[in-house]
Amino acid sequence: MHSTNGAAAPLDVPRGLAGVVVTDTALGDVRGREGFYHYRQYSAVELAESSGFEDVWHLMFHGRLPDPEARADFLARTVSLRRLPDDVRAALPAIARAGGPSGPLAGLRTALSLLGASAGLRPVYDLDAEHRRTDALAACAAVPTLLTALYRLGQGLEPVEPREDLSYAANYLYMLTGSQPDPARARAVEQYLVSTVDHGFNASTFTARVIASTGADVAACLVGAIGALSGPLHGGAPSRALDTLDAIGTPDRIDPWIRQRVLAGERIMGFGHPVYRTEDPRSRMLRSLAESFGGPLVDLAVEVETRVEAILAELKPGRELHTNVEFYAGVVMELCGLPREMFTPTFCAARVVGWSANILEQAEDSKIIRPAARYVGPPPPQPLPMAS
Repeated sequence: MHSTNGAAAPLDVPRGLAGVVVTDTALGDVRGREGFYHYRQYSAVELAESSGFEDVWHLMFHGRLPDPEARADFLARTVSLRRLPDDVRAALPAIARAGGPSGPLAGLRTALSLLGASAGLRPVYDLDAEHRRTDALAACAAVPTLLTALYRLGQGLEPVEPREDLSYAANYLYMLTGSQPDPARARAVEQYLVSTVDHGFNASTFTARVIASTGADVAACLVGAIGALSGPLHGGAPSRALDTLDAIGTPDRIDPWIRQRVLAGERIMGFGHPVYRTEDPRSRMLRSLAESFGGPLVDLAVEVETRVEAILAELKPGRELHTNVEFYAGVVMELCGLPREMFTPTFCAARVVGWSANILEQAEDSKIIRPAARYVGPPPPQPLPMAS
């Protein structure tokens, strides 16, 4: 459909672009009615259960899982990029002090922007595919170092330098705590990281692609994505879901607590998802991880999940509400010793790879993303008010 002046007529679309296909992608998809999502041609949950983070990183950037030789080359390349330039390291204490209650995630926006300037990252529009990938690798490798350093500085502690003999996940825990991580907990965190690398055209991924469509540099695209992730409706829920379990406290309080909130129409953090109409497959995997550790927190979480679904079926027939990734993510991260203020930053340490893969894909398309809006204000043109 076209307008009479030759320009394409604007199309009416749902609020929030829900269900609107805006481009083609080879990176993956979320099939919400089936409770399934994938990275390229592989089940994301199967990858989380059987693959290391670096293998999935390679898959997202290169389109294939690495063979042993490619894996060794990729590991050597990425671990060499973990250390920060001296000028960036010197600025981190001031950035950490300025972070305030928003903490490391707010600081990361500033630090990553500084890293991009320090490294001389150029607009993706001006680079070939290999140089774009090089810039994206450098940014992804630096994010865990930046996040853990900002957290430790905010706690009055010295940053811990990265180690090249540890995996991405184990090194992240090491830099966070300063101690050699327990292998079982490092693997649990790695599985969580793999499960959250990418998830369709969510708000932060779409933000990264919009910025990439302008031809901006990789750091600029990632800073925009982090800004979108910082919103509590997007990436801020893992610790809030755990706060729900704290508020309930004991099994005997589950039913009255849930009933009160359901009847009041309040949201129960950690439940519901804008895409999934079945159980979130990430939640299912993380619940299994949590149950492998066991303990009172896990028992309470499982009972809360069961009772929320049962009480909803009673009070709101036909309205299904299942746990989303944040519910058991909070439980797993708590069991692995991560402080709650690092839950969303840890999500970011995984999603930066998915964002970057989307940036690289978007950079192959020279068309800028430029939608339209419907004006609903006073009819123009109106006369300017007379000067008094």
